[in-house]
Amino acid sequence: MTRSERLAEQLDWYWRKNLRPRLDGLTDEEYFWEPVRGCWSIRPRGTSAAPISVGSGEWTMDSASPDAVSAPAPVTTIAWRLAHIIVSCLAYRVEWYFDGQDFDAEAFAYAGTADEALKQLDDMYGRWNAGVRELSDADLDNPPVMGPERFPMENRVLHVNRELIHHGAEISLLRDLHRWQDEAVPRRV
Repeated sequence: MTRSERLAEQLDWYWRKNLRPRLDGLTDEEYFWEPVRGCWSIRPRGTSAAPISVGSGEWTMDSASPDAVSAPAPVTTIAWRLAHIIVSCLAYRVEWYFDGQDFDAEAFAYAGTADEALKQLDDMYGRWNAGVRELSDADLDNPPVMGPERFPMENRVLHVNRELIHHGAEISLLRDLHRWQDEAVPRRV
């Protein structure tokens, strides 16, 4: 197995065994569920209260400039987390590293349903994984030609792996919290 195949397989194992099965059956109710007030989400155009709203279609993603985000950052919905994975973690990097193009989050058509978001996720993940598998050792040792990062490509691949695992775990937790929100769990003393 080549280095690039090992890197791709690290994430692909997590994708096949953990994250993607946990997303099966995701409903629109779960997708948009706001566990607390003030969540950031994906919203119909013109309905966001966030400082910035990005996207080209009927649905936009709540956002803010980095300077405007207070600590702690707002809690986000599954819809927002999936959009973050699709756009920030995968689409930017697929376009930069494998298609040699710039990517613009403001021109992206964010998904207004869970099913649509999962299709976007599957597409971007498939493109990312295929691209990583094609990298040579020389590609992995050098910085990518496109994009702002100037670290070796191997660092970029490991970063994306970490991001998908991290945000995938958050989405899984949100699904668990949604499922159990009305169930009173007795405290053990």
